Amino acid sequence: MKQGLSLRVSQHLALTPQLQQSIRLLQLSTLELSQEIEQMLDDNPFLEKEFEEAQREEFGLEQQDEPIKRDDEGDSDFASEFEGSDSLGDTASLDDLNSTQSEILDVAEVAEVAEIWENPLDRVSEIRVEASSTADTEPDVQGVAENWDGDGSVDFSADDSEWGGDAPPSQNNSKEETAQASELARSQETMTEFLHRQALSLRLSETDVAALRFLIESLNDDGYLEDSLRSLAEGLAGDDEEECEELEHRLTMALHLLQSLEPTGVGARDLAECLRLQLKAMSDLAPEVGEVRDVALKMCVGPLDLLAKRDVKRMVVATNSNETLVKAAIAMIARLEPKPGRRFVDLERQVVVPDVLVTRSGEDKSGQPKFRVILNPDVMPKLKVNDIYASALKFSGKNEGHLGLQQRLQEARWFIKNIQQRFETILRVSTAIAQRQKSFFIHGELAMKPMVLREIADELGLHESTISRVTTAKFIATPYGTFELKYFFGSGLGTDSGNNASSTAVRALIKQLVASENPKKPLSDNQLSDMLKEQGIDCARRTVAKYREALRIAPTHLRRTL
Repeated sequence: MKQGLSLRVSQHLALTPQLQQSIRLLQLSTLELSQEIEQMLDDNPFLEKEFEEAQREEFGLEQQDEPIKRDDEGDSDFASEFEGSDSLGDTASLDDLNSTQSEILDVAEVAEVAEIWENPLDRVSEIRVEASSTADTEPDVQGVAENWDGDGSVDFSADDSEWGGDAPPSQNNSKEETAQASELARSQETMTEFLHRQALSLRLSETDVAALRFLIESLNDDGYLEDSLRSLAEGLAGDDEEECEELEHRLTMALHLLQSLEPTGVGARDLAECLRLQLKAMSDLAPEVGEVRDVALKMCVGPLDLLAKRDVKRMVVATNSNETLVKAAIAMIARLEPKPGRRFVDLERQVVVPDVLVTRSGEDKSGQPKFRVILNPDVMPKLKVNDIYASALKFSGKNEGHLGLQQRLQEARWFIKNIQQRFETILRVSTAIAQRQKSFFIHGELAMKPMVLREIADELGLHESTISRVTTAKFIATPYGTFELKYFFGSGLGTDSGNNASSTAVRALIKQLVASENPKKPLSDNQLSDMLKEQGIDCARRTVAKYREALRIAPTHLRRTL
């Protein structure tokens, strides 16, 4: 083979570690971001939370001389319907990313990530700079990257209530109420404590008390005993067969005692046993009610498949009863508690904290309400570079540890910049979404328009995968509730007028039709499809069934039975 020289032209994108961190922070949720910040605060001594008395440090940030202007003409202009994007005040432009020490990746896979970071402030919507009503001084934009107080380069007004009502209560009162609620939650009696307290009233030997206590501690949160008595005895006795049998007998006696305690049904091994225990506990029943309970007990003896399907005809044969009694038994079972320990479970509620707020800001000349899109200041961290450590590093000599400390200082600066960039990108995407779906904020989900990621990506000059990262696990508070940003995207269905109807609006319409149907004659999927066609929406029966299942609406025969 003959050797030779050749010239080949190719395109590659250098993805620096800083850029990789920016992409990772962009796709994190609010909870994950707070965990990441806490981890960085523990690892990097140069990074700390900002306090008002702390002196700010400036590093390599240039002030923008003039705000970016935007064309206000056209019906699609966001400023005509929404406020909060009127002008961009003095903002800090980010430095170009350092391309050294980077790995080369395929351009087709990562080309979109560079679009976010090449100074997106040149394309950002106008952001109104308002002085906070609680601030004593004007916001200092100098050193915004190292001394970012959560608002980035924009100080958003906080004196508006969420939906244009009265101002929220003071922060101190909110903290006191939250503390009191937390103390009440912690003081709630658990199911284990409740059962132990009942066991104290029983006259038992020390062995039986120990067996009952052991079973109580073996229950799950729902009040079920998941492990068999044999396995529990083997875990205590080991290989001693005689002792294992003795323990199994003790545990069997303790199980009967446990199942006699409150709440009724606790200590059951499965759902059928739990229902039987509750049915047997019913006393002083009228003869006709007692007959219904007997039928219900027969239905809970075997598998519950027929009961789950509400197959009345087959249950009539299985219980040797009539249809009236079976239906009454089904209604009786439906009133039982399938999870006896439910009321004792101290559930940590997943409170969704929105990243973006859409607030009302009056009305325009035509009487239509106007809205304002702002970042939620509660989710934006207040971080800064430690001035003492940074100043000490400047005057320190060139020793062995100087290079490592200089690198940690640069990591802290990049981390603050990347967090600021994350919230700026979220605001841009949220503003574009709110502009296209402004009818939703006025009329609700029935006015939702079809929209795909490509439309927002083309408008902002970003890649679809970037929009997908921004809209995943990010939430926006609206007058109709808090939704994930992905909620506003949906495919379109054809209409007689030639336009498209959003799938979200069609699902809302199906939910509305089902809610207004005759319970004795529920609408079938074919009937729902025909009713949608009468309103000009071309929706097949299969599509209706898919939307109905997504809304967790039962089929026609189950709705009629229920």
